[in-house]
Amino acid sequence: MQYVIIGNSAAGVGCVEGIRQADKTGKITVLSSEPYHTYSRPLISYLLYGKTDEEKMKYRRASFYEDNGCEFLPGRTAAAIDPKGKTVRLTDGTEIPYDRLMVATGSRPFVPPIPGLDRVSSQFTFMSLDDARALEKELSPDKRVLIMGAGLIGLKCAEGIAAKVGELTVVDLAPHILPSILDPDAAALVQKHIEGHNIRFILSDSVKEFSGNAAVLASGKTVPFDILIVAVGVRPNTALISDAGGAVNRGIVTDDACRTTLPDIFAAGDCTESRDAVSGEHRVLALLPNAYMQGECAGINMAGGTAVYDKAIAMNAIGFFGLHVLTAGSYQGEDYISAGEETYKRLISSDNRLRGFILVGDVARAGIYTNLIKNKTALSSIDYDLIKERPQLLAFSRKERKIMLGGAAE
Repeated sequence: MQYVIIGNSAAGVGCVEGIRQADKTGKITVLSSEPYHTYSRPLISYLLYGKTDEEKMKYRRASFYEDNGCEFLPGRTAAAIDPKGKTVRLTDGTEIPYDRLMVATGSRPFVPPIPGLDRVSSQFTFMSLDDARALEKELSPDKRVLIMGAGLIGLKCAEGIAAKVGELTVVDLAPHILPSILDPDAAALVQKHIEGHNIRFILSDSVKEFSGNAAVLASGKTVPFDILIVAVGVRPNTALISDAGGAVNRGIVTDDACRTTLPDIFAAGDCTESRDAVSGEHRVLALLPNAYMQGECAGINMAGGTAVYDKAIAMNAIGFFGLHVLTAGSYQGEDYISAGEETYKRLISSDNRLRGFILVGDVARAGIYTNLIKNKTALSSIDYDLIKERPQLLAFSRKERKIMLGGAAE
């Protein structure tokens, strides 16, 4: 059996390890457009922050490919898939045959068509190790930085570089920061904390055009800068599948076994759509843990095993200058809210189930809330009043505690 994996991040690694659970000897070829060993992309901000280094960023140890009997081809990019001939053509013309193929091509930065942007000489995106390396070379205490986008990518970049520049301004059209994962109250708490670290926000506004090294906003304000970072969103890399005739919506369409609509071709990670266990909707769930689990599921199925990827939820675990933020699930339902000066908790429930949560500051034992969502636990079967105040196993029955701790149900 010949397996080919296009992509070398979390989903690709998960696929390798999934394959090896069911097939110890089949040939695995891993293609990566980047010339690096697999690394954890979320850590690039900590690289600039000085909290990690490139060696510690490795997602698996240096011997990973050798240990798993993989042929690793770094710096090689897939250009096209031939589903009938079962080959992958690379940009250099090389054709690689496969019996089972995994597409884990991730996503790319979205760069909006703003007048004058093409004439901004010092502009960057922030999604890869190369992005971080290029940006770091330009940073200095006299530089003014403008970040377009107050989402996860923009704010993690801001955290990584704030201490290395003179001024840092973040602009976003949304009325509050992190609009995809936080409500206004939680966002206000996080924003106040971030503003204490040399970061200024301009919200409910957007860049209308660029005039040299100045951004002209829709409100008429002008923001001068030396360095521009574009972090307004991402787009899944779906072209390999769509060009080969596979189904694509916003992401590559996959089923619960991570199969695409093309025979013997699987997909996982940020380039795909999968079923949200909370809402039941198929959508892009671009999160590293989900990517790994999806890749592992695909690998097991590629190798003839049986696995189902059916507990994916929208979930984020992040931190900004020591302030921890955890979010998960859906925010539609009945609210329980508890707020302090530096903490915020919002639990959302409906139909006797926990649907989602937002935690800022105190995130201890948040995994209990996550398990309630993923396992669709009936809230009537536990002491939910206790759980709301202090998440702990004592709120569960003895039988349920045993299962959660890894034992079997009696």
